[in-house]
Amino acid sequence: MELSYVEQINQAAGFIRSRIGGRLPAIGLVLGSGLGDLADEVEDAVKIDFGDVPHFPVSTVEGHAGRFVIGTLEGKPVIVMQGRFHYYEGYPMRKVVAPIYVMRKLGIQALVVTNAAGGMNRAFRPGDLMLICDHLNMTGDHPLIGKNEAELGPRFPDMSEAYNKSYRELAHRISSQIRGDDGNALELQEGVYCGISGPSYMTPAELKMLARLGGDAVGMSTVAEVIAARHCGLNVLGVSCITDMAIGEELEPLSHEQVMEVANRTKPKFAALVKSFVRVVSI
Repeated sequence: MELSYVEQINQAAGFIRSRIGGRLPAIGLVLGSGLGDLADEVEDAVKIDFGDVPHFPVSTVEGHAGRFVIGTLEGKPVIVMQGRFHYYEGYPMRKVVAPIYVMRKLGIQALVVTNAAGGMNRAFRPGDLMLICDHLNMTGDHPLIGKNEAELGPRFPDMSEAYNKSYRELAHRISSQIRGDDGNALELQEGVYCGISGPSYMTPAELKMLARLGGDAVGMSTVAEVIAARHCGLNVLGVSCITDMAIGEELEPLSHEQVMEVANRTKPKFAALVKSFVRVVSI
């Protein structure tokens, strides 16, 4: 007999717990395309490939190592997803968000979710970091469709503050203390993230539509994970690395390699921001 979704979550969490003993994490981090190197700074790390975890698929995207890294970062117990699953890989939404529920079962109370995104706001520039203040779910699907599992969360979770306001305020305060190569303080953008299904990049007409709907950045992840996080009671900080400009009227050809190149250049200030947040956030 096939296990229920909750049973699969519990079995996956139990497997990870058996590998890490009593060192349960307090903060979860999801590292997007080109940003996974931060996991290499986790101390006393236990690394578990997604493919070894019961009921987990594997990540198939370049730039995603596809594993959990559990240990200590900036003095706090963390579990890091070095890569993620995407809807466009062919996985059902419930598979895409399963790691969020597993991390919650392991004890995390806060989630930092990151991604590489195209900037639709003309005030943005490639290499900017954008705090996500809200999102538009344009994937055409939803991770909570179907039978609600009351053990995971309520049937109708509130999304009035999907991205925690106090976390964003803390990130802004932290950024003023982070210096770039030019000696200037890190300036953070803030905006609305549009989550699309992918895997194709958007057409000029589609980008113009999203901008008119209020979107500031666009990408192929994050939204479903944040819905699941709020469903199970997690507070969320969302950070997008703006890797390219997705202005419909001025759109130029784009490749995944270009996205990765800009994400790699942005890693030092991204890492400084996330590590500082982990160090000072109250859990």
